[in-house]
Amino acid sequence: MTRVVEIEAPGGAENMQIVMRDVGAPGPGEVRIAHRACGLNFIDVYQRSGLYPLALPQALGMEASGVIEAVGDGVAHLAVGDRVAYAAMPPGAYCDARVMSAAQVCRLPDAISFEQGAAMMLKGMTVQYLFHRTTELKAGDTVLFHAAAGGVGLIACQWAKSEGITLIGTAGTEEKCQLALDHGASHCINYRNADWAAEVRALTGGLGVDVVMDAVGADTFEGSLACLRPLGMMISFGNASGPVPPFSIGVLGQMGSLKITRPTLFTHIAQPEVCQQMAAHLFDKVTSGAVTIPVHQRFALDQVAEAHRALEARTTTGATVLTI
Repeated sequence: MTRVVEIEAPGGAENMQIVMRDVGAPGPGEVRIAHRACGLNFIDVYQRSGLYPLALPQALGMEASGVIEAVGDGVAHLAVGDRVAYAAMPPGAYCDARVMSAAQVCRLPDAISFEQGAAMMLKGMTVQYLFHRTTELKAGDTVLFHAAAGGVGLIACQWAKSEGITLIGTAGTEEKCQLALDHGASHCINYRNADWAAEVRALTGGLGVDVVMDAVGADTFEGSLACLRPLGMMISFGNASGPVPPFSIGVLGQMGSLKITRPTLFTHIAQPEVCQQMAAHLFDKVTSGAVTIPVHQRFALDQVAEAHRALEARTTTGATVLTI
């Protein structure tokens, strides 16, 4: 039996409940993993609240780390006893142990802790596709990254620095701005006491940035477009402040033939070999020291509601994990 965090209806953090479920044995192409830590991400909030609808009842959680306990037929890249980490569909990572497809489960290097592994897969592979699989970026380019002191943001700050890319971040306090700067951001703007779009324009000599990476959504969308140079790319990859409202596509032409995309990690990692390549790139960044994984908050599994409330209140920095 294993503890599993489930919801029976969408709603607030109080809707999550811990239930006991049988784990079972892995079938063909599957593995059973005993978790050591689980990652916390905004997508978990979107699924819990109903913004991203799920068939109910549904277990929650998209990433975790642990040890392989059993391997089903046809699994060649993993063995019993392997340290592993993953970010994958379907949800269900908030638990002590689970059986799941092996396709997106990756062997975790010994140099990376279980907490780091649980905190880095969804966020780190998101940064990997933002910088390497969404639009061409090269040394000398400039990106605007919102929520630069969050879990994805602090990885992005370091990643940009390691690639010679100028990253302008935004954050909601001076302390968070300093944290982003400490992790490699070239500039960070406190959006609560500045016209951040105007300041981005000033920092780029009026030209604008090459790319905006925006997981905030509704609150930052229009300002983000205004920060782009002609032919710039808007990457909208989250909705922390709510979904972006409908807009006229003609605006993109009027503002300089702008481009826009709404990617998801799970499209990028759908092919197992691509997922493994992306994870290997991320692991290389971490083991080389170019990227560290800052785990700033830890909650026990039975404190999951408290963890969700902290994330939604934007009082967290870096990554948050649930410990098993």
